[in-house]
Amino acid sequence: MIFNQYATPTFFLAFAVFLAQPVAAQKKYVFESAKMGSPFTVTICSSDSAKAARAAEAAFNKADTLNSILSDYIDSSEINRLSATAGQGRYVQVSPALYDILAISQSAAALSHGSYVITIGPVVKLWRKARKTNTFPNKDSIALALQRTGYRYLHLDSANRTVWLEKAGMQLDVGGLGKGFVAQIALDLIRDSGFGAAMVNAGGKIAIGDAPPGTQGWLIGINVPEEKQFVMQQLLVLKNTAVATSGDVYQNLVFNGKKYSHIVNPKTGIGLTHSSNVTAIAAGGAIADWLATACSILPPKKALALIRQFNNGALLITKNKHGHIWHRESEGFAVYRYKWRHAQTE
Repeated sequence: MIFNQYATPTFFLAFAVFLAQPVAAQKKYVFESAKMGSPFTVTICSSDSAKAARAAEAAFNKADTLNSILSDYIDSSEINRLSATAGQGRYVQVSPALYDILAISQSAAALSHGSYVITIGPVVKLWRKARKTNTFPNKDSIALALQRTGYRYLHLDSANRTVWLEKAGMQLDVGGLGKGFVAQIALDLIRDSGFGAAMVNAGGKIAIGDAPPGTQGWLIGINVPEEKQFVMQQLLVLKNTAVATSGDVYQNLVFNGKKYSHIVNPKTGIGLTHSSNVTAIAAGGAIADWLATACSILPPKKALALIRQFNNGALLITKNKHGHIWHRESEGFAVYRYKWRHAQTE
């Protein structure tokens, strides 16, 4: 949710909160457009509304360009054209943006021991159809789809920036890091335009620049697990970092009284059934995004071990058990909690 005292709230799993804080001669300008299937919001601190609007427009255009490359919902997208070459025994030249996100995804797969992989596309398509038709994927279909996955069958040639999909039937899906990736690139573009204090929210995957003038940073709130309109009391204060939250409040399948998340375990091919929100803080948008996804799949102990591998990384795992909020957090998470009393005395 991004709002100020004049705007209508919009709800996300993670959101920014504008409080009455001094911003020197600058104002916060908020621009929103529908991108990548979600509200895409750009917030810029500036003394020049026209220049801020031009920077935001450039960010929106960049998001459209990247979506045409990365979206597996678009038949003609570059990632779908690449998937169509699976099993043909050849390397394919790809654009810098596609190569970069594939390289990040392969690092994610290795670091998470296969808990986050983008080769899960065949299985994800089964679950998309299941949610649309309210039918459970049958066991044989899941088994067949899993045979077409595996990050070790995705090969990258960094010298030539080419890609080979070894197995026939492979389909790539960067849904677990794509929005964070785009948010970060959009923020970098805005910063290159001269606006250091800015933030980009791509459907709850948030890339954050410098703190607004006169503040500790951008205030970020997190939805209560399984709730769309209620937020946890404790806010985060962030600058020059990224944050993402994964959960099943918006996308899930309820079948025979059991809820299955849109987040699929790559090892079983089954949507997660342990409802929780996982919030990850990391240096870049793509990293925070895939960490939130991978740590939703990993057991808490392994998720907390994974986040320790990232400098200044932090993790919060929350569950709503009969109205009681249960949480576990990494050692560094408390650093990012907003200290309201301290702020009032500054």
